Amino acid sequence: MEYGLIGERLGHSFSREVHGMLSPDPYELREVAPGDLASFLKARDFKGINVTIPYKQAVIPYLDSLSESALRTGAVNTIVNENGRLTGHNTDYDGFIALARLAGIDFNGADTVIFGAGGAAKAIAAASLAMGASRVRFAARRPSGPDCVPIQDTGAYKDCNILLNATPVGMYPALDGELPSPSLFPELRGVLDCVYNPLRTRLVLAAQAVGIPAEGGLMMLVAQAFRARELFRPDEELPSGKAEEIYVKILRSRRNIVLCGMPGSGKSTVGRILASLTGRRVVDTDEAVVLQAGMEIPEIFAREGEQGFRRRESAAIESVAPEQGLIISVGGGAVMFEENVKRLKMNGLLVMLDRRPELLEVGGGRPLSADRAALDALYLKRVPVYRKVADVIIENNGPLEDAAEIIKQYA
Repeated sequence: MEYGLIGERLGHSFSREVHGMLSPDPYELREVAPGDLASFLKARDFKGINVTIPYKQAVIPYLDSLSESALRTGAVNTIVNENGRLTGHNTDYDGFIALARLAGIDFNGADTVIFGAGGAAKAIAAASLAMGASRVRFAARRPSGPDCVPIQDTGAYKDCNILLNATPVGMYPALDGELPSPSLFPELRGVLDCVYNPLRTRLVLAAQAVGIPAEGGLMMLVAQAFRARELFRPDEELPSGKAEEIYVKILRSRRNIVLCGMPGSGKSTVGRILASLTGRRVVDTDEAVVLQAGMEIPEIFAREGEQGFRRRESAAIESVAPEQGLIISVGGGAVMFEENVKRLKMNGLLVMLDRRPELLEVGGGRPLSADRAALDALYLKRVPVYRKVADVIIENNGPLEDAAEIIKQYA
């Protein structure tokens, strides 16, 4: 192995993709069991590696030296083999500062609380103080030390200004993991989550829902990899702005485009056009429901009622939402339910197709819009919700190809 990443479980990792954009050198993902860590490091059969959960502190006894960044943070996420000597570095520090800048969160004088107390938490604590935080505490399930509070005792840190997540809570595949809600903290002015898969965790979405600036960890991943690459090959000069360029590319390639809007607004057709323009796979949740149920939607409504259909629809959304890089078209009523919206937004940009009511197609096998009067009533009820939850609103009163071309810029 020349370059790569070690950790206990790496199925969620984007690191090979990021490093592949930084260098043509091979980069390997290697899962290492806890009992094999010592033998792997003693063999020293690599030029440079990155280190992730749960080994950022466990690797330290096997290293010959620590850089200033590793000493400052008490954790290592990058190891360089220099003629048989292993030096540990910490580039999470650099990556976190880049993430904070992207999010526009001001740490000056901030009372900062970090969920977690492991290696990543120590790195972002050091970075927070360097950016001007007045106080940094850790909130952990098993707190120890004067600067650590029980995570469940939110009253102990209710006046904090910035919340940071350095735990794997909410990380793929356990997307439903939840941390204390940002709405509990009246003085909060920013939330950052080191988790980058999904692109937006429940913590990030909860903050954004109440108007608090928040960002997931993708930029941190890219920026720390950029710095690690500089350490791996100090003879190579990486171009300025490369990290930002890679961040945008990965975000767009991984992010789902989720089409919502009124029945008859053109979601399915625009989805198919977008798929042909981008080469992405398109998933229509109504079609998924029909396939799973073995019957058409009017029959589902007749047999199980709207409630039965909604259960099936939510199950289809839960199944597809963790995937990335898709075009997803959802039924008109899907985003009327908060849980569906949360799941779709974790990896998706929610795009509303806004079509004038007189241009909407009536009927077409849609039980809730079988005639013009029913459709008009539905329009008045649903459109305000669409506008509230959408990340982007696209006017779709002309050719559907035009709407698809506009949306393509987000893919």
